[in-house]
Amino acid sequence: MRLWRLTRADETGLDGAGTSRHGGRYSPRGAPVVNFASEAGLAVLIALRYEPDPAVDYVLGWTEVDATPERIPVDGDDAIRAWVSGWLEERRSLLAAVRSQVLPEADVVLLNPLHPEADHVAPLVTRVNALLERVDGILVDVKDVTTRVSDRTERVDAAIRTTTSSVSSRVNRVLTLVHTARAAVDGFFHNGRRAERA
Repeated sequence: MRLWRLTRADETGLDGAGTSRHGGRYSPRGAPVVNFASEAGLAVLIALRYEPDPAVDYVLGWTEVDATPERIPVDGDDAIRAWVSGWLEERRSLLAAVRSQVLPEADVVLLNPLHPEADHVAPLVTRVNALLERVDGILVDVKDVTTRVSDRTERVDAAIRTTTSSVSSRVNRVLTLVHTARAAVDGFFHNGRRAERA
């Protein structure tokens, strides 16, 4: 089966050293394991989830492995991590698979580099991950559009505030005129009635 991995250009080895140093979602620190994806798209999605540094050179790589992954029979990160710890120590199979949380139609596939068959796994075939470069460009474009929309929204808000203030001022003037006119009319009729009584 073909397994995919998005990794730094200088970390393409399949020795599990990085995961051993830092630990992984499904493996404890100190345990070498190599994380793969069953689909290239999942490998990229996982990397994007952890916001890779755009200054770092990433490569998308794959290898062919003549083995069927053992399905991890438990759910939940802690339970999976405990299961993986035992699986790594026992070295009972080369591969183990768990359903991806990011893309449930695909699997995260773990390779035990200490398993006897690990020596037969071919090195990664890699290529520069142009997709990440495109995604980075898209994110820059989205940020630019968001900034422009934000600027326009602020201008519209300012215009609405000015218009509201202007309308309110005009309404107050009209109300003042109406009250003045009404007072004048009332005064006229009131004075007219006095004249008639006299």
